Amino acid sequence: MNNNDIKISHLDLQYDVRNEFFEKPILKQLFFELTLNCNEHCWHCGSRCGDVRATEMAPQEWKDILDQIKEDFNGSLPQINVTGGEPLLYPGFEEVMSYAHSLGFKWGMTSNAILITPEVARMLQKCGMNTISVSIDGLPETHDRIRGLQGGYKRAMEGIQNLIDLKCFGSIMVTTVVNHETVRELDSLYEVMCDFDIDSWRIMGIEPIGRALDHPELLLTDDDHRYIMDFIRSKRADNEPVTYGCCHYLGLDYEKEVRDWYFFCMAGVTVASITVTGDVYGCLDIDRNQPGVIQGNIHDRRFSDIWKNEFKAFRRDRAEDNEKCANCKSRKYCMGGAFHTWDLVNKTQRLCLIDALDREKHEQ
Repeated sequence: MNNNDIKISHLDLQYDVRNEFFEKPILKQLFFELTLNCNEHCWHCGSRCGDVRATEMAPQEWKDILDQIKEDFNGSLPQINVTGGEPLLYPGFEEVMSYAHSLGFKWGMTSNAILITPEVARMLQKCGMNTISVSIDGLPETHDRIRGLQGGYKRAMEGIQNLIDLKCFGSIMVTTVVNHETVRELDSLYEVMCDFDIDSWRIMGIEPIGRALDHPELLLTDDDHRYIMDFIRSKRADNEPVTYGCCHYLGLDYEKEVRDWYFFCMAGVTVASITVTGDVYGCLDIDRNQPGVIQGNIHDRRFSDIWKNEFKAFRRDRAEDNEKCANCKSRKYCMGGAFHTWDLVNKTQRLCLIDALDREKHEQ
């Protein structure tokens, strides 16, 4: 068997597994959006976070949710992933996460790290944090400009080092969102990452969601997408811990080449999210103004009831809703692609990387 035959055999197995998950979903990751407030103002923020004055749930409400999850999913607890906004700005952060730890939950966090002083790093250790993803979106000047905070790069890198110094966390990851202006900084940024004792570097392309829709000049071209994939593949060939994000089916040329396994949009299938107001979603990157994305609210129903009885739009092949997707040769493995870039109103995919990465199309 050649490499593509092996990939197809793996993808066929995953197709069967995916359909089993559609019938019997298993919650593995649960995201808590503690706050929409943020001390940065990133151009690509999917949730448009910043100086947001949204009503936030009290710590006791989050603790009540944890009690429910502990009771209803006992024996198979999902990992809790806290995010925002910047989760460390949530006043009850330590109270909620230490409580999660006491109940036996593993938990991780997405952060810009600028608040992670040595004292905060020790607090995270005490609260039982296992994993963290820190955002570094370019070299110093670029990072600060994109994220709207002078000195943000320096403080973020210091925060990462404060975490590394404790030598106690399961995984410290850096995540970089690449846009059309920053794609050529990857080689220089790679040299920076090599000087840090991080566990992995995850690279993602800017997505046509949230604030990125206000900056169309930053969206990636087809050449940009191929450059990113080739860059990651070359580093992985040298056994470097560089990986592409989980989103989008990439076609046989790149699937399993740029990340550890194959594409599978897990929103609403193994992943769910709870927002600052208690709304239940599949993925926090999904446009909240689209119809049908809210599955319920934890103030009205137990989360386990929502998880068991809703999410029907997530647990199906969306490709059948769109003529182009329905007739695509990759439909079986893509199923309409990532949910967070799927336009539910027009029933179309905003970002198809199969097209962008098709070498034959670009060589004609």
